[in-house]
Order: sequence, then C-alpha cells, then structure tokens
Amino acid sequence: MRRTLLSVAVTAAGICSLLALKPHHPAVPPVTVAPTGPGSSGTSSGGPVSGTYTGDSVATRYGPVQVRVTLSGGRITEAVAVRTPSENERDREIAGYAVPMLTSETLTAQSAQIDTVSGATYTSEGYIRSLQSALDRAHG
Repeated sequence: MRRTLLSVAVTAAGICSLLALKPHHPAVPPVTVAPTGPGSSGTSSGGPVSGTYTGDSVATRYGPVQVRVTLSGGRITEAVAVRTPSENERDREIAGYAVPMLTSETLTAQSAQIDTVSGATYTSEGYIRSLQSALDRAHG
C-alpha cells in the first residue's frame, strides 16, 4: 500500500512538472498587414468618435481579412468583415461560422480585445488585427 501511494505521488509530481513546461498561450499565427489608404469617413473634434472606418487588409495563411467598423458617439454600432478567406469551400465555411461570432464579440466588448474562434485561428487573428487598425484610425 505504501509503495502504491509513493508511486501515485511521484507520478502526480511528474505530470505537474510536465504541465509546467506547456505554454499557456497558443502561438500567434504569422500575418502581415497591408495598408489600404485613408480608410475613414468620420468626424472627430475632440468629442466622441463617429463615422465608418476600414481597417488594414491583413494577409493570413488562407487569405486576406479586412474589417470595417461604424462608430456612433464613441461606441461600435456595426462591424463588417469586408474581406475574408474565400479561395475554396472550406475557407468560406470557416469564415461563415467564425465571422458572426467575432462580430458579436466585437459589439459586446466594444474593442478588439476579443477571443479567437476555435477552428478559425488564422481568420480570427486577421479579423482582430484589422479591427484594431480600424479602431486606431477612428481614434488616431
């Protein structure tokens, strides 16, 4: 009995040691950002920001992602993915379920601080980076 408890304790300690080596955050996928010009049609005179702002087109492994946001009184009222990966049926399928979730998260969070969608990491990262560039234009 004592030997069994010792084995369990050693095994548990070994597992804890291995888990400590596992990274706690997934690796960020490589993406590149391509500027798209002015990208804004809003007004800002020191008060709350209003207008429509288009983010950078972000090249991901599966294709470009670009987001346009509309702000009213400093709040995000609409977020639209104007470009998503669409080279093949699988790309369109992934974007089809991921983009509505990302849009919902954006409207709830009122920022680009949103979670990626499981199974759509590249599209999510591109969406988040493009969204952030649109918000930077709005406040910049």
